[in-house]
Amino acid sequence: MPQVEEVAVTPESIARFGTLLGADRMQAAEEAARATVLRLNGRTWWNINSTATGGGVAEMLPSLLAYAQGVGVDARWLVITGTPSFFQLTKRLHHALHGMPGDGSPLGDNERAVYEAVMDDNAGEILEMIRPHDIVLLHDPQTAGLAPVLIRHGATVIWRCHVGADVFNDQTDVAWSFLKPSLEDVAATVFSRQAYVPEWCDPDRTVIIAPSIDAFAPKNQELDGPTIRAILAHTGLIAGELGDGQPLFQRLDGTTGRVERQADVIRQGAAPAWDTPLVVQVSRWDPLKDPVGVMEAFASLVRQGDDLGAELVLAGPNVSAVSDDPEGQETFNAVVAAWHALPDAIRTRIHLASLPMTDSAENAAIVNALQRHAAVVVQKSLREGFGLTVTEAMWKARPVVASRVGGIQDQIVDGVHGLLIDDATDAAAFAAALGKILKDHSLAARLGTAARERVQEEYLGVQHLMRYTDLLKKLEG
Repeated sequence: MPQVEEVAVTPESIARFGTLLGADRMQAAEEAARATVLRLNGRTWWNINSTATGGGVAEMLPSLLAYAQGVGVDARWLVITGTPSFFQLTKRLHHALHGMPGDGSPLGDNERAVYEAVMDDNAGEILEMIRPHDIVLLHDPQTAGLAPVLIRHGATVIWRCHVGADVFNDQTDVAWSFLKPSLEDVAATVFSRQAYVPEWCDPDRTVIIAPSIDAFAPKNQELDGPTIRAILAHTGLIAGELGDGQPLFQRLDGTTGRVERQADVIRQGAAPAWDTPLVVQVSRWDPLKDPVGVMEAFASLVRQGDDLGAELVLAGPNVSAVSDDPEGQETFNAVVAAWHALPDAIRTRIHLASLPMTDSAENAAIVNALQRHAAVVVQKSLREGFGLTVTEAMWKARPVVASRVGGIQDQIVDGVHGLLIDDATDAAAFAAALGKILKDHSLAARLGTAARERVQEEYLGVQHLMRYTDLLKKLEG
C-alpha cells in the first residue's frame, strides 16, 4: 500500500496578476521567474507536507505551485501518511511550538521512535522520486524528520515552520529539543515571523517569508451578490430561496464548478435571514482558535443589547475530513457542549456549521461566500502562526476583529485595517469591538477598504513566490 501521495497541480500563468500589481511589479516578477528557471537548471522544486486538504499549507500550495509551473518551474507536491499515534504527537508538537501544552503528553524516546518509524516508512518512496540536487521544501513538524535522509541523498533541503510563539517558554523548549536534531544540517529554515526563530538557527540560513493568498482561487475570487446568496441558501447557511443567482464558482483550471453539497449545521430554530448581520469565524476546530471563547464574546454582546440583531456563525471543516488533526472531533464536541449550555435566547442566535470537504474547491467557494456576506469577521485565536483567514477576510474588504497574536498583528494595524484586542481571552473587549463595528457602518467600510489595500500590497501569491526566488538566489550564492 503506497505511503506517499503526489497531488496533481495544473499550471497557471502569473499574467492574471497584472491588473492587481501594476506594470512595474509585474515586470519584476517576470524577470525573477526567468532567473529562477535558469538557476534551477532542470532541478525539481518539491514541497512535502502531511495533508492535501484542510489548513493553511494545503490551501496555499495548489496556487503557489500552479504559478511556479506556469513560469516554467518543475514544482511538485507530495503528501506523507502517518499513524494515529504519529498525528497525535505532531499535534502535541504543534501546540508546543505555540507555547501551549496541548494534551500534555510526553515527547520522549517512545514518541521519537513512533515519529522516526513514520519518517522511515515514507522516506523509501520519496527517495525513489526525488533526485540528488533537487530542492525539497519540508513543511512543519510532520515532515521535519525527513531532512536527514534527504540531505544524505544529495537534495537541497529547506524546512518551513508555519507556526510559532511570540514568547518562548518551557513548551517551545520541549518542541525544539524534539525537532532540532533533524534540522541542524538543512540548507535553510523559513519562518513566518522573526519572533518564531529559535536561537540555534543560523541567522545566515534563516529567512522570513509571510504566507499569502491567491486572489483568483475559489476561496478569494470575486463573487457578486446573487451568487453569494445562492451559495449560502443552497448550503443552508442562510434561509430562503436561491434568488436570481446560481451557486457557481470558477475552479483553478478555469472550468465552472457548482456548489452541490450542504453544510451540516447545528442550530436551534431557523437559519439567519439574508438581511441578518452575521458575525463569522472560519477556522479549524482547534482549541487555539478559541471557538468557545467566540461564543462567550457574542453572548456578552447580546446581553449588553449591542448586537443589532446580529447572529453568529462558527464554521469549520467537517472533522472527519482533516486527516492530520486528531483533536478536531474533541474540540467540536466541546463547542457543541458549550452551545447547549447557553440560554435559549442566545443559543437560537448561534449556528455551528461543519462545511463539506469532499471537494476542496467547493468548500473554498462556500467559505468565500460566507466571508463576503459577513458583517464582521472574527479571529479570536489564543495563538496564531499567521492567520490566513484574516488575510482572506481583509482581501474581501470585511472589517475584522482579532486577537493581537502571531502574524495577525503583522497584517493589521489596529484602527487602520481592523480592530485588535490585546488580551485574547477578554470576551468583553471582543464584544465591545464587535458592537462598535456593527453600529458604525462608515468605520466598517473604512477598515475594509484599507484591509484590502494592505493585502494587495503585501500578501498575494506573486510576492510570496518572489521571496522564495530570493531564497534560492541566496542559497546558490
